[in-house]
Amino acid sequence: MTAAGHEVLWTPPPGRVSASNISRYQRWLAAEKNVETTDFDSLWRWSIGDVETFWRSIWEYFDVIASTPAQTVLPDRRMPGARWFPGAELNWAENLLRHTDQTGPAIISVDETGATGELSRTDLVAQVANLAAYFREIGVRPGDRIAAMLPNIAPTVVAVLAAASVGAVWSCCAPDFGVKGLVDRFAQIEPTVLIGVDGYQFNGKRIDRRDVFTALLDQLPTVRHAIVVANLGLPLEGAHRQDVADYADLVVGDAQPEYEQVPFDHPLWILYSSGTTGLPKGIVHSHGGILLEALKANALHYDLGRADRVFIAASTAWVVWNMLVDVLAVGATVITYDGSPTFGRPDHQFDICARYGATRFGTGAAYLTLCEKAGTRPGTDFDLSTLRSIMSTGSPLPDTTWRWVYDAVSADVHLGSDSGGTDVATGFIGANPLSPVRVGELQGPYLGVDVQAWNEAGAAVVGEVGEMVITEPMPSMPIYFWNDPDGRRYREAYFEVYPGVWRHGDWITMEADGGCVVHGRSDSTINRGGVRMGSADIYQAVEALPEIAEALVIGAELPNGGYHMPLFVVLRDGYDLDEALTEKIRTTIRRETSPRHVPDDIIDVPAIPTTRTGKRLEIPIKKLIQGVAPETAINLATVADTGTLDWYIDYAERLQHNRARSSTPS
Repeated sequence: MTAAGHEVLWTPPPGRVSASNISRYQRWLAAEKNVETTDFDSLWRWSIGDVETFWRSIWEYFDVIASTPAQTVLPDRRMPGARWFPGAELNWAENLLRHTDQTGPAIISVDETGATGELSRTDLVAQVANLAAYFREIGVRPGDRIAAMLPNIAPTVVAVLAAASVGAVWSCCAPDFGVKGLVDRFAQIEPTVLIGVDGYQFNGKRIDRRDVFTALLDQLPTVRHAIVVANLGLPLEGAHRQDVADYADLVVGDAQPEYEQVPFDHPLWILYSSGTTGLPKGIVHSHGGILLEALKANALHYDLGRADRVFIAASTAWVVWNMLVDVLAVGATVITYDGSPTFGRPDHQFDICARYGATRFGTGAAYLTLCEKAGTRPGTDFDLSTLRSIMSTGSPLPDTTWRWVYDAVSADVHLGSDSGGTDVATGFIGANPLSPVRVGELQGPYLGVDVQAWNEAGAAVVGEVGEMVITEPMPSMPIYFWNDPDGRRYREAYFEVYPGVWRHGDWITMEADGGCVVHGRSDSTINRGGVRMGSADIYQAVEALPEIAEALVIGAELPNGGYHMPLFVVLRDGYDLDEALTEKIRTTIRRETSPRHVPDDIIDVPAIPTTRTGKRLEIPIKKLIQGVAPETAINLATVADTGTLDWYIDYAERLQHNRARSSTPS
């Protein structure tokens, strides 16, 4: 990072610091535990130096509801295999639904048409209780799986809470998935209940998904009961019509709340790996682990409480949706959204923040950059006076976008770039209310997360690029992978490189000022001439150019021992990739990064392929370039738009043809 990379954009005002949840927690620690901390760094160092006391303090400070408290916190901290709070019994849903004494909605529902709905705390508890009673009536037992094909709407929140209330294991995919993608995931877990939706809204269109729902019923033989949510009011037709219960009928009644008390490590939900190159892995999290992380992250890192409203236009296939539901743990209001995030205008999401008084807005880094490049000024066009914080996640945020937020959105907003993942349903590094916000840096590690950057010798380094590792267990680490009885796939995913230490697969730099810089995935790292480079560094340089909309860089080792590094760019309207622009791109990369980052070829492409959660398909495209067959290199069910792959498949075939010709003796 250059000196500009450490430029301070925002410093939390003293009054805001002293009134923050984390400052109150520090004062409680001093009074109750005799733990004195002066700033975030000292608090973090204490939290990783005394892991058991830290997590016990989270339990006590937030007064976790548990029918059976734990006597010990972490009797064995080996990874994998660490077991948290053995003997404790609780329920995640019960703790999320405890805030019934406050006024204001629990959920605000928004869609593209402008239609809105509200669900009070009392009504949410009642609907959850009635749906949970139905689950019990049809024989759902703790550990049974409930699968759902639902969008980001209020009934999805009700359903996950009801499933957890009876101890069932929840698993949800977005309704834009195809049948194969859904079956690839749900068939693994053998659900007994399937909840589907008749359709959803997107970009002004009503998308009918009744055929997908009925196809799932045909292809999932373990499903004994089915429920449909009439999101669009479309009648279910065909052979299954009489066998499917109507969600609206199931959430009314006079059932009383009842929460199955389960062990701390009882499975809560199954999330899925991207599955870009194979069958998605089922990642299983626990009731207790997710609850403690939800309390810690939302209260102490995001500074959320009962007065807050949180808006994230997240697909239910993205872990960020699960994190949105988790804000209920601190009494905040959830704002759900069914529709296109850019409906009508690029800054549509900021309009929603203004209309519904969002105090926190979560989104992907790519969306903020889109708004920047579109020339929007949300702070001028909308009343964002309630907005206190923005979470950017999914990929590194370019330096220009950091500055754009403070120029075009608000000079007094807490912008936090967070890095974590589906693996832990939280962050490893990201925002906190005490530290300054610097361009290009995540503010620091999360409390209780012993994150380090390791060099090739396995030594921690500061100010240098290294592998991101976690050296102490976290409660929300997966309890296991589904259908992995001996734990082999789990160990291979995180612990194969450094036994006993979690390797996440990102290149990071831990800065001397306490901040962190994420450079991109280490498994898609560019390794040119023995020098490793993060793709994010190249994207930051290239996508800052006004001519470039998006970019994709690949570093591919070739069978003949060579190395091919193309840069694919999507141009903005009105520009051509002529010789002058090509040289401008090369010069920019050389100046902003290094000569080694300059690609072999710069190629104009129609689109950049991404996963359904917006991540660039670096590894699958790399495999295509290396000669791997498309059906082996890419799992199409994970791709947002499969049509974007056609160009790259043709390109890879041309490369293979040219290599074959050049290797044939004349």
